[in-house]
Amino acid sequence: MMKTPELLAPAGSLQMLETAFDFGADAIYAGQPRYSLRVRNNDFGKIEVLKQGIDTAHDLGKKFYLVSNLLPHGAKTRTYIRDMSPVVALKPDALIMSDPGLIMMAREAWPDMPIHLSVQANTVNGASAKFWRSVGISRVILSRELSFDEIEEVRQDCPEMELEVFVHGALCIAYSGRCLLSGYMSHRDSNQGACTNACRWDYKVKPGQQNQSGDVVLLQESRRPDDLMPMEEDEHGTYIMNSKDLRAIEHIERLTKMGVDSFKIEGRTKSPYYVARTCQAYRAAINDAVAGKPFNTALLGNLEGLANRGYTDGFYERHHDKEYQLYMRGHSLSGRSLYVGETLEVDQDTGRVKIDVKNRFSVGDKLEVIEPSGNRDITLESMWNMQGEPISVAPGSGHFVWIQLNLKSKKAYIARYTQDAVPMESTASCSSGESCCNA
Repeated sequence: MMKTPELLAPAGSLQMLETAFDFGADAIYAGQPRYSLRVRNNDFGKIEVLKQGIDTAHDLGKKFYLVSNLLPHGAKTRTYIRDMSPVVALKPDALIMSDPGLIMMAREAWPDMPIHLSVQANTVNGASAKFWRSVGISRVILSRELSFDEIEEVRQDCPEMELEVFVHGALCIAYSGRCLLSGYMSHRDSNQGACTNACRWDYKVKPGQQNQSGDVVLLQESRRPDDLMPMEEDEHGTYIMNSKDLRAIEHIERLTKMGVDSFKIEGRTKSPYYVARTCQAYRAAINDAVAGKPFNTALLGNLEGLANRGYTDGFYERHHDKEYQLYMRGHSLSGRSLYVGETLEVDQDTGRVKIDVKNRFSVGDKLEVIEPSGNRDITLESMWNMQGEPISVAPGSGHFVWIQLNLKSKKAYIARYTQDAVPMESTASCSSGESCCNA
């Protein structure tokens, strides 16, 4: 029997925290805006909300990791210990940090507080893991740019260090000088000294053909005149800096066998629905891997139901071609289902369930009910407005309706099956450069 790794989920609110735990997470990570790389959609800047979140986690026997991964300029180093002392007094299970100076200060101020090294520190080898172990770090969140073989080398070189890896969520192109463009454009890694300065190439724009989604423009680099790179522009603009989203659920068994201690899902600014879907899928994959069961490919379909920019397994498998950078599209590629609502309360007299509508759905639609106890499909046969009058359509966000639903859990999310491409959730999307720099 393999050791069961931790499933670590993002939380930007108490609802996300509770949803993550309901759907199988062992721990969540959240941060205060001033000292983490997530300012917006973050309710944990309020000390009373943070306390409630930590207490809730501990009451459930779960863990709460506090993100403090900013790379601070001098002014914030001078206020850090003062501002964070009341936060640390709430007893989060660990601080997630990246800056060596802040780490040194935290070790001196709170010697018993476990510290996890953020992915922002870009740990890519076993020697670095040993160094961080020597200064009191208990867990390293490995760089996203590592392959399976490189992760295994770190595991063997530093067996006493806990290792955490990202398995799902947005990917970014660069942080400061740590650029990935050269690797994508010419397969030469700038982080290994082989930068081709792709950002400085002499690009010209050539007209292309028009298709249903908009105009296609061809980029031509002066030294490669025959290598024309398509750049699609639609009514939303162009998205040549978008990476596809990370999805490594099919690799959970391999990573578990390596001895990875924690699997991390990206997305503190995303929706509770996103957390429910991802936690449910990855919990099942982890349980199957530990039990020695084969990978359930149906889990891939469950994740396709989320808004996404297309999926990639990132750098786990080396030398994917440049199509894994999403030059052509920036909107969601999800075509399986659309998040349409969440349950709020049950009318005990009628058995009807009140729904907070997120997107349009209608009587006759095939819906998926997503609950911690399991998912099921229904065909919606009737619906009522708040006055109890029969209606046929729930128009969209801002509306509330009642539907007949045998709710098995205290909370559920509703998705409508569709074959149409859907826009990304407004609460779940942001540019890839800011979405993934979180812990």
